[in-house]
Amino acid sequence: MGAPPQHLITTLLGDYWISRPEQLPSAALVRLAEEFGVSAVAARAALSRLTKRELLESSRIGRRTYYRLTDRAAAVLLEGRQRIMSFGLAQGAWDGTWAMAAFSISEDQRDLRHALRARLRWLGFAPLYDGLWVSPTASADSAAAVLAELGIPMSTVFRAEALRVAGMRAPQEAWDFDQLRRTYEGFVAGYSPLLERVRRGVVGASEALVARTGIMDTWRTFPNHDPDLPAELLPADWPRAAARDLFVEVYDTLGPLAEFRVKQIVAEFEPGLAELVAHHRTSSILALS
Repeated sequence: MGAPPQHLITTLLGDYWISRPEQLPSAALVRLAEEFGVSAVAARAALSRLTKRELLESSRIGRRTYYRLTDRAAAVLLEGRQRIMSFGLAQGAWDGTWAMAAFSISEDQRDLRHALRARLRWLGFAPLYDGLWVSPTASADSAAAVLAELGIPMSTVFRAEALRVAGMRAPQEAWDFDQLRRTYEGFVAGYSPLLERVRRGVVGASEALVARTGIMDTWRTFPNHDPDLPAELLPADWPRAAARDLFVEVYDTLGPLAEFRVKQIVAEFEPGLAELVAHHRTSSILALS
């Protein structure tokens, strides 16, 4: 099953039209979505919903409708892209301290509890206990900001060093290392055939567009499960580096071909805009501000 249409459209705009002031014709965006098996009806509905959510802005020229990312949506997408692309990079030495967020939310506030957990997990926290979330890499200030934004008064954020006492649970046990290892190894095994085809140069433009989007969509899930855990906490032969190397090679190598396919599609409807389509390598995304 492919990505939901709204997510797919924002992903494509983030990959090939990020921060562009010009608007793209709706027909081109619908046609792009069709490359991924999304029907024209579903794509148009997604464009309408994204506009209502203020993630896209639109205008009409005659009978044609044009869209672009709103500035806010572009900023959020760029921030997310930078986190995704920086994930797994070599880090400096860990200082041995943990950011901790303790909170209490009543049982009848399930939506609030779910929202907080999702936000903390994205920041790189995991639950050591139900109301105590920890991270070796996240900023304590970022957790405090989320708690304040969601209006959770029964909360405390602090940074501390864990004592090593026999029989007590270590903070890193908030993560399931065995499951993480299987997930990384599954990623490498699943995408290795594509990598080999990329290296042989037998991937065409249409496939490159779909495959590049697919591998990025898969890679983006890893920060939800692994907050870039420091090397000091990792078991031997940890497969994250191999998974990142594979992702970067496939994503970067397929960039020009995928860009070419997007240009082809945009040119069908607005030739003057086609030359503005551009892909970004992982390194260039990290350099964007």
